[in-house]
Amino acid sequence: MTLTELKYIVAVAREKHFGKGADACHVSQPTLSVAIKKLEEELQVKLFERNANEITVTPLGEEIVRQAQSVLEQADNIREIAKRGKDPLAGPLRLGVIYTIGPYLLPDLVRQAIAMTPQMPLMLQENFTVKLLEELRTGEIDCAILAEPFPDANLAIAPLYDEPFMAAVPSGHPLAALKGVTAEELKKETMLLLGTGHCFRDHVLEVCPEFARFSSSTEGIRKSFEGSSLETIKHMVAAGMGITLVPRLGVPKEALLEQAAARKTAKGKAAPVRNGAAEQPSFIKYLPFEGEVPSRRVVLAWRRSFTRYEAIAALRNAIYACELPGVNRLS
Repeated sequence: MTLTELKYIVAVAREKHFGKGADACHVSQPTLSVAIKKLEEELQVKLFERNANEITVTPLGEEIVRQAQSVLEQADNIREIAKRGKDPLAGPLRLGVIYTIGPYLLPDLVRQAIAMTPQMPLMLQENFTVKLLEELRTGEIDCAILAEPFPDANLAIAPLYDEPFMAAVPSGHPLAALKGVTAEELKKETMLLLGTGHCFRDHVLEVCPEFARFSSSTEGIRKSFEGSSLETIKHMVAAGMGITLVPRLGVPKEALLEQAAARKTAKGKAAPVRNGAAEQPSFIKYLPFEGEVPSRRVVLAWRRSFTRYEAIAALRNAIYACELPGVNRLS
């Protein structure tokens, strides 16, 4: 029995497919299949049921796969302990980030990490919360930046910041003339939502729960639409198809500067000029909430068995070195 064979059975159990498991392990399918068959013969048990369309793990196989995962994690810990004796920050850190945080945090975070810990490059992955939690459990990533709430996976959690939401409306919309909006005012509008699987969709539905179901466009009720990313939805807002909510870091700095300049112009002051010409107006107006402001808590999560404590601390320092405009930093 070898660590490589244990790695193979964990991969196949996760992917439910020999070919995909081989791809995940960067080996050919015949190599993986022969190794697993050898392990089954050694243990004298059947780990997988091989059907025409799918692979299923046998009941005894599930128990063996769980133990194999634990053994692989312990082996990784041995390597990490050895590295820490030389430089606790040496080597890459595998970081997962959800889709609605990655585009707005990662560019600044990567710059800060390179400046502060060049010996610890970040290996980045964007994905859904549920997928990142699974990859944390199986050791495919070391830590993840997530938004609460999410299922308790017995992870270590460090709060990073509370991020308020803003409403994004077409610049020609009646709401665009307001200084702020309330959740009640949004209930009469066409709400554009992210698709199922995005945790930010659930955050929006907490603010406007009536959009949880599709409905016909009748008096007092508006149909909700779904998009694949916040940036796609923002383009839909700009086209006048509806409104949406965005996290504060997802609001372009230029848009807020433009809105501030427009307010000054309305008071009789000259509009700012860039490169000899007035700035072009945005097609989206971003509005803060009045009264109770909806928000999300962003956290850093990692396995309790992960031993590179200094790496986690260095990552948090790099995150706090980012600009993070408009959020409430947590310590």
